[in-house]
Amino acid sequence: MFANRWALGAVGAVSLGLAGVVGANLIKRQAAPAPAAAATTDADPTLWVVKDDDTTIYLFGTVHVLRPGLSWFDEAVKTAFDASDEVVLELVMPDDATAQAAVMKHAVNTSGTTLTAMLPEDERAAYLQSLTNIGVPPAALDQYQPWFAATNLSIMTLMKAGYDANSGAEKVITAAAKEAGKPVTGLETMDQQLGFFSGLSQQSQIALLTSTVEELPNATKMTDDMVAKWGAGDPQGLGELMNESLRETPELSKVLLADRNARWAEWINTRMAKPGTVFIAVGAGHLAGNDSVQAMLAKRKLTATRVDY
Repeated sequence: MFANRWALGAVGAVSLGLAGVVGANLIKRQAAPAPAAAATTDADPTLWVVKDDDTTIYLFGTVHVLRPGLSWFDEAVKTAFDASDEVVLELVMPDDATAQAAVMKHAVNTSGTTLTAMLPEDERAAYLQSLTNIGVPPAALDQYQPWFAATNLSIMTLMKAGYDANSGAEKVITAAAKEAGKPVTGLETMDQQLGFFSGLSQQSQIALLTSTVEELPNATKMTDDMVAKWGAGDPQGLGELMNESLRETPELSKVLLADRNARWAEWINTRMAKPGTVFIAVGAGHLAGNDSVQAMLAKRKLTATRVDY
């Protein structure tokens, strides 16, 4: 399921920002009971490093939403973070007003046709049922674009299953950077990230939504499998799970993966000219597969080496 996979580990604003916007302004649902305290489970996600004589850049693949109780910000990951002078994320989350403005700019459907009516007739019943399953009124998302509905269906399903953006890697890293007084900057802005989705063709957006609805019943198991591969340090297996369906739609693959990875690799290439140590944390899907950031770095004659730990 594309939206679920990428809300989990590729597009930070979608999972970190929209969950709050939707929860506060669109979806009126009963609060889930507080989960029992989770036992701590060790995880050792993959860490990469690019370096020359006076510059070291760590590359860490994140998962944007996680269940509480997973211990990953330790060992080599924490050592790399502590050694870094600055932290770079996909984006630095803006304040609520700015996030809301970005959603209104990119997510609202101005075509005059409701979202439900945009869908093929034989897909509408399943879509409406998926809203009911997470406690959302049938017409709640009718004024929004298909990509927005797809992403939020995934996020809310994961939230009901116990996943939490506050336990996600970016939240933990951002809090640690603030405590340590490290500057935090973003490779993109929320406006840019949402613009990637709103700029997709209607055909691609509807395909994203219908495939998301089709696979929602398996969302929790799929997510558990991805997190397990992430925690086991299996980037190849994670990449296959996260990116396989993306490549079925060339427009999505180009806009959301390949083009962004190329831009980030160029940013790293430029940053290598300045001494210092940088900790970069981006969605794990960007650090796996043939179009990965590491592959784009290789085209620029830079080698990303896996850190053994």
